[in-house]
Amino acid sequence: MNQHYQHKEIEAKWQEYWERERIFRVTEDPNLPKYYLLEMFPYPSGRIHMGHVRNYSIGDVIARYKRMKGFNVLHPMGWDAFGLPAENAAIAHKSHPAKWTASNIDYMRGQLKRMGYSYDWHRELATCLPDYYRWEQQFFLQMYEKGLVYKKLSPVNWCPSCQTVLANEQVEEGLCWRCSSVVEPRAMESWFFRITAYADELLKFTDQLPGWPEKVLMMQRNWIGKSQGMEIKFPLKGLGESLTVFTTRVDTIFGATFVSISPEHPLVDIIRQHCPNPETLQIFVENFKKSHRVQQRGQAEPEKEGIFCGCYVLNPMTQEYIPVYLANFVLMGYGTGAVMAVPTHDQRDFEFARKYNIPLRVVIQPTDGALQAETMTEAYVDDGNLVNSGQFSGLTSPQAREAIADFMEKAEIGCRKVNYRLRDWGISRQRFWGAPIPIVYCDACGTVPEQAERLPIVLPTHTAFPEDGHSPLPSIAEFVNTDCPACGKPAKRETDTLDTFVESSWYFARYTSPRLTNAAFDEKAVNYWLPVDQYVGGIEHAVLHLLYARFFNKVLRDLGYLTYDEPFTNLLTQGMVIKDGAKMSKSKGNVVDPNDLLEKYGADTARLFSLFAAPPEKDLDWSEEGVEGSYRFLQRVWRLVNTYAETPMSLRDTKNNKHVAQTFRSATGEAGLKPCATTSSGEKLTAIGNDLIPVQLTPANKQLRCRVHQTIRKVGRDIEDRFHFNTAISAVMELVNTLYQFEPKDDEAYLVLKEALRSVLLLLAPFAPHISEELWRTLGYPASISQQPWPVYDEAIASEDEVTVVIQINGKLRSKINLPKDAGEETIKQSALSDARIREFIQGKPIRKVIVAGGKLVNIVI
Repeated sequence: MNQHYQHKEIEAKWQEYWERERIFRVTEDPNLPKYYLLEMFPYPSGRIHMGHVRNYSIGDVIARYKRMKGFNVLHPMGWDAFGLPAENAAIAHKSHPAKWTASNIDYMRGQLKRMGYSYDWHRELATCLPDYYRWEQQFFLQMYEKGLVYKKLSPVNWCPSCQTVLANEQVEEGLCWRCSSVVEPRAMESWFFRITAYADELLKFTDQLPGWPEKVLMMQRNWIGKSQGMEIKFPLKGLGESLTVFTTRVDTIFGATFVSISPEHPLVDIIRQHCPNPETLQIFVENFKKSHRVQQRGQAEPEKEGIFCGCYVLNPMTQEYIPVYLANFVLMGYGTGAVMAVPTHDQRDFEFARKYNIPLRVVIQPTDGALQAETMTEAYVDDGNLVNSGQFSGLTSPQAREAIADFMEKAEIGCRKVNYRLRDWGISRQRFWGAPIPIVYCDACGTVPEQAERLPIVLPTHTAFPEDGHSPLPSIAEFVNTDCPACGKPAKRETDTLDTFVESSWYFARYTSPRLTNAAFDEKAVNYWLPVDQYVGGIEHAVLHLLYARFFNKVLRDLGYLTYDEPFTNLLTQGMVIKDGAKMSKSKGNVVDPNDLLEKYGADTARLFSLFAAPPEKDLDWSEEGVEGSYRFLQRVWRLVNTYAETPMSLRDTKNNKHVAQTFRSATGEAGLKPCATTSSGEKLTAIGNDLIPVQLTPANKQLRCRVHQTIRKVGRDIEDRFHFNTAISAVMELVNTLYQFEPKDDEAYLVLKEALRSVLLLLAPFAPHISEELWRTLGYPASISQQPWPVYDEAIASEDEVTVVIQINGKLRSKINLPKDAGEETIKQSALSDARIREFIQGKPIRKVIVAGGKLVNIVI
């Protein structure tokens, strides 16, 4: 018997076996139900961290479980390999980013393999390779042809540290999502994906994703931000121009007493030229740019500040001239950059008007009161009945919204409009390490898309990187200089590269046929595997990667590549790994290196802890004691199985009428015993899988078998229904504790125990696959446990004819006992007081009272 759990040798042995036997390699099989399990692929930064371990361990449990349930499981891995860190490393080490990236991929692949994840490594891909991004360039050309790609001069978010443009979604509270530098607004010619063309469908389908967390769906709905209202023209007095405003509350227009506009509004320059205080106005604009560089939605608003522009607009409904203010809370990113301000019925306008002594006018009265502008302490923002609104007074708010809209459209002073907060996706990056944009600029032909036959447009393999961080692409003549695809004359290539979020927006589809060279996808493969059945990743990607991937999926569908609407049927967003009260990060000095865990405890321990410490959607608090506890549990399982593996047994072969000497290891169906066999005492046996179980059991053996089947039921339900891996592992731990307390007294008991140990290993296999494989062989089973079916529970056996009663002393758990379901209160009380552990705790101390609660809890007060 090998009592020592040598995790390094065991894990290396089985990882080599899985790879040699290609256990996890899959192909399309129409005879099997498919299951596509995918975790968000990593950026090859150099090393995996505990966030990776948790994410990929969650996914691996699901993949292994589904495989045991009979599914044909696709579980691939690859690398989101373009990105700024590789470029910065190239600058620092005077090398090419491809070399740094490839080296990191090799190292991280080795780390992932040491974790024992069940990836089909044959499907591995890296987005920085031309055989991947050539298809991305083809998609770009097709989108360009369909009008879904365009270039324009526009205000962009510029990160001075990264030396590149950022999409709106990549700016977090005015800072670069990657390096936390303050983002600056700039005007620049940039390429855009017309994601707004799909805004309505993206919004609509958030109601058709029941397998997604509601929090993520709500974040996407808010980011898309659909609003139905009116666009109204307010003529600027004496300037020959109009301010166009968008409002969802046209029923309040008679209460508009000023208009506020963004300091970045295009008409500000014209207004400044005609105002009496142009210098003051310009100072306000400059201060706004400095203090509110790309203010982001969701960020706490600053104190409301404004300045009178010295001009007025005409309210088209009241025919009154009202003042125009620059306001720091009005942004160009939503609506028109101009707001019809109604202080009595909008809280932001109310605060601004009170600060600058702007008049208030009540135009909506609640049904149960009468508002007075002079006495209001806050805006009334709900619907009500219109007052002071001309011919529309007396209407309810919903009635007035329709009636005023009809009037305005007939008078051609406004029109119904649907607005979205969502803006087109800026995809230009002024970096080297990204997919080249397949566009050529010709003096004769202008902007010309590349020909598909000339793809891929490949990045130069040798180049020097400027120390100032600028992309070297514009200075590489062999890359820039080309011939025009249309006329053949000399031309210049586009030197911007694509945003790296483009690569991660379609990689899930490429996994279905990653080695295909003559097309992006194999039609048979994508139709078999897609959509992804379960996607696992962080909620921080809710409006970045996840929204982009949904958009790209719909584009590829409309281009004829795919046939389904949404890429991910189900989404699981795991929590962060927390240590010392903060998310693990190098800057906080609280990082735990997974390599240290692998050396000291092994992959199975690291996996088990990351799955047991918290439900997957919750944050996980790092605990060295928790890791130790997981390791001790695996050692207990190791000792338990090895203790019984060579136990001698005597079974009778009824066919030949003789006793057969057996060990616990060999007492399986493969050993030649048939369902007609008996124990040495003549008890009939029945086959359960490869094991033999007596038909009639003693009460103790029956109770253990009941517990086994209850555990199988619970673990399966916890994985299948809720992904509550922590409670599933806890159930296995409880069963192991039960087995340690079980004292087999005859061959019948050993056979029941054999089934129990077999079940423990099968249930543990998705969580701790290496030790499960080794102990599976220890029990005498020849095949890999990874290829075994999930254990099946018998509902009749699992049905609870007994209940577990928890016994507390002064509120603290001290023991547990099993009693018949129908046991009365007095029986429960006396059984609790008679329990050996309870008698030891009490030791003659006076008992004040005994409380029985619900037949399942006893609290003894001493």
